[in-house]
Amino acid sequence: MCYAETFKDKNMASTTIHLKHPSFEVTKEAPVGFSWTVFFFGFFPPLFRGDWKYGIIILIAAVFTLGISNLIFIFIYNKLFIKSLLEEGYTSIDPEEILKPAEAKLKMTIPRYSN
Repeated sequence: MCYAETFKDKNMASTTIHLKHPSFEVTKEAPVGFSWTVFFFGFFPPLFRGDWKYGIIILIAAVFTLGISNLIFIFIYNKLFIKSLLEEGYTSIDPEEILKPAEAKLKMTIPRYSN
């Protein structure tokens, strides 16, 4: 069974796409839509994901706006995270039935992983 096929049967409350780097064989999960983790924990989730750039941006923005900027980042952070992974060369390993709704929600095309 293919790695991507293991995700077909999961019934998730929100969509999560799985991105793989072709050179380093590293796989990362990226949620699509509203960021509950940023809502509850602010700048910590980007840091735990290794997304230092947006972690620091969220922290600095939160300091200067007394946390009000988090009300914007909770809606846009997951898309920013996916875009940054795609810019680094990550491609999706998910089947089409997961990618099509995710692409519609993100309003962007996600490249597919080819063996």
